[in-house]
Amino acid sequence: MKRIQRAAGAVVGSAVGDALGGPFEFGPQGAFSARFPAPGTPGAGGEMCGGGGWEPGEATDDTQMAVLVAESLLERGGLDLPDIFTRFQRWAASEPKDIGLQTEDVLTNGMPWDLAAAIHFQVNQRAAGNGSLMRASTSAVHFAAAGQEATMDAARRIAALTHGDRAAWEGTAIFHELIRVTFEDTDPLTALPDILALVHPDHRGRYATVLAPDWHPDLATEFNGAVWPCLGSAVWALRTTTSFEGAIRAAIDLGGDTDTVAAVTGGLAGAYYGLDAIPAHWTQPLHVPLPGFDGRVLHLADLLLAQRLATTHAGDPPTDSRC
Repeated sequence: MKRIQRAAGAVVGSAVGDALGGPFEFGPQGAFSARFPAPGTPGAGGEMCGGGGWEPGEATDDTQMAVLVAESLLERGGLDLPDIFTRFQRWAASEPKDIGLQTEDVLTNGMPWDLAAAIHFQVNQRAAGNGSLMRASTSAVHFAAAGQEATMDAARRIAALTHGDRAAWEGTAIFHELIRVTFEDTDPLTALPDILALVHPDHRGRYATVLAPDWHPDLATEFNGAVWPCLGSAVWALRTTTSFEGAIRAAIDLGGDTDTVAAVTGGLAGAYYGLDAIPAHWTQPLHVPLPGFDGRVLHLADLLLAQRLATTHAGDPPTDSRC
């Protein structure tokens, strides 16, 4: 499969999962299949039903933030952490429909970009939410060509803008590397042992548990709004299904933080199966509002910026970092 098909699949797949999962957030297990028992439900958008404050096909904060990262990478010619943070702040100040409590605090507490997340973590001692993982599809696509070390380093740096807990950095770095190896036509599931060896020792054991072949989301000891069970659930959905559609359905049926678990699953499954594997009745109604950015709304054609992300030189990461 051409790399460009995998790149577009990762970005569009993540957005599709996000939009499908949003209406089922915090709902019970099995709610998606109970409502849509057969794949390819006919009608305008089928399973893109909307609800819970979301329009049919509307992507949530997961994809909105991923787009902001993408546009910064493209417009700034590489990783400009202060610029990404400023874009996040502008978005947060516009009162988006949904924003994580931790992310909102970090972006609105008035602290500079290189201190806001760290200070939040020092005060609260809890910052291992999945809010940096949820937005990682675009950066994973962009940095994949730069190699293993560069993509994992970039993941940690971008994650640290809003999450002071290294657990969030490591989960985002694992996701980046899973996308990279998939682009190289390597089975990401077989690559997991080698990827885990690159995880910070303080967090390796926890990720090894949730990424093990015999792990099931029912074994999670935390809500899947935390970064490690979220990533573990997404990998489980990819491992236990045989299609993009099957992976997304499995992810949403887990209940809980359905938009983010499905967004992460969609990024992995989209890279694995490619853009053409994503059902058209899911991509056609897909749209991504960008609060705070002049009323812009992105559609499928706009999300093919993934092709530019995949073919633009990632550049060198900045030297200033807390990671």
